[in-house]
Parts: sequence; structure tokens; C-alpha cells
Amino acid sequence: MIRTAADVGAIIRDRRHKLRLDQGALAKRVGVGRQWIVDIEKGKPRAGIELVLRTLTALGLSLTLSEKGAARSTEAAPAVDLDRIIDAARRTKR
Repeated sequence: MIRTAADVGAIIRDRRHKLRLDQGALAKRVGVGRQWIVDIEKGKPRAGIELVLRTLTALGLSLTLSEKGAARSTEAAPAVDLDRIIDAARRTKR
């Protein structure tokens, strides 16, 4: 479950690493400066949603929302384990 901007940043950083992209290459794909990627990966709290969505798209990710407490679908499990990524990012900050 994504709860903070830092969670989003951790997901972006993890996916970028898996794709073997450096921050500059991702910035070029998204159309932003490298510093914006640095900031979003650190959990920039006021990042524009359009740029965040564009970044996720550039990484081959999509955003899906569901009601809190809603029954989970019986569809296949997601390709990305968001909870694992977020937990790992939280552990490294301690």
C-alpha cells in the first residue's frame, strides 16, 4: 500500500534500477531534469501528479486505485511487489 511520497519515490527508484537506467536517462525519457528524478526518488512531497504519472509510464508502470478495505480481485498477482519495495526503502532510512 502506498502511503507517502517517499513510497512512490522508492517504487520509482526500484524500477529504474531493475531497468538499469541511470537518473539522467530516466529524466530524458520523462522530459525533466536529472535533479527532478533525484528529488522524486527522495520522496519530494509536492511533485506534480502529471510528472509522476509520466515517470511511471516511462518505467512501464501504471497506477491502479482501489477502495480501502475492498475485496481483492481474483486476477493474477501484480508484477511488482509494492509492499516489499516500500518496506525496503523504509528500512534503509532508519
